[in-house]
Amino acid sequence: MALVMDSYVVSLAAGALSTLSPCVLPLLPMVVGGALNEHRFGVFALAGGLTVAFVAAGLILAGIGHGAGLDGRWLRLIAALLLTAVGFLLLSLKLQARVAGLLIPLTGAAHGVIERFGFNGLGGQFALGMLLGVVWSPCVGPTLGAASIMAARQEALGQAVLVMALFGIGAVTPLLALGRLSRAAFGRGQLRLLQLGALGRRALGVALLALGALAFTGLDRILEAILVANAPDWLIDLSTSL
Repeated sequence: MALVMDSYVVSLAAGALSTLSPCVLPLLPMVVGGALNEHRFGVFALAGGLTVAFVAAGLILAGIGHGAGLDGRWLRLIAALLLTAVGFLLLSLKLQARVAGLLIPLTGAAHGVIERFGFNGLGGQFALGMLLGVVWSPCVGPTLGAASIMAARQEALGQAVLVMALFGIGAVTPLLALGRLSRAAFGRGQLRLLQLGALGRRALGVALLALGALAFTGLDRILEAILVANAPDWLIDLSTSL
C-alpha cells in the first residue's frame, strides 16, 4: 500500500514541477494565449493533448520494464537504482543540461512539425499539446522519468495508468491556472514560480534518493508492513482496488 500511495504523490508532484522549469514556464503565456485565441476552450484541449502525450510516453517507458520478463526482485533492484540516478539528476544542473543536449534532435523534429502545420480549433490545439510533450522533453525528462519508474513499480495496469495520469494532471495544472491570469499578473509572479520550481525539484531529488535507498535495502517492505497494519480499511481497499 505504501508503495502505491507514494507513487501517486511523487508522480503528481513531478508533473507539476515539469512545467515549473526555466525552459517551459516562460513559454506558457505565449502557448496559452495562442490556445485562447483559437477557442475559448482551447487551453483545455491543449492541456488534454499534453496529458495524453505524457501518459503515453510514461506508459511506454514503464512497459519496457514489465516486458523485459524480470522477476520482482530484479525489478525492485533496477527501480531502486533508477530512482537514485534520477534523484542525483534532479540535484545536478550540469547533468540536466547534458540530458537536454541528448534530446535536441527529437525536439528539433517536433519544432519543424509545429512550424509547418497550423493548429486551428480544438482539434489543432489538442494535437499541439501532444507535440509540446515532445518539444518540452529536455526539460521534463527527469521528472517524467521519475513518474515512469514509479509506474513501472506497480503490479497492476490500472495503478500504472493512474500514476501516469496524475503526472499529466500535475503537468497541466500550472498551464490551466495561467489561463486564468493576465500576462501582467504572470510576469509579477514568474520569478517566484521559477524559484518554487527549483526548490521543488531539489526536494523531489532528495525524496527519490530516499525512496531508492529504502527499496535497495528492503526497508520499504518493513515500512509498508507497518503502515498496512495500522492503516484504516478504506485506505487499504482504495490502494488495492485498481
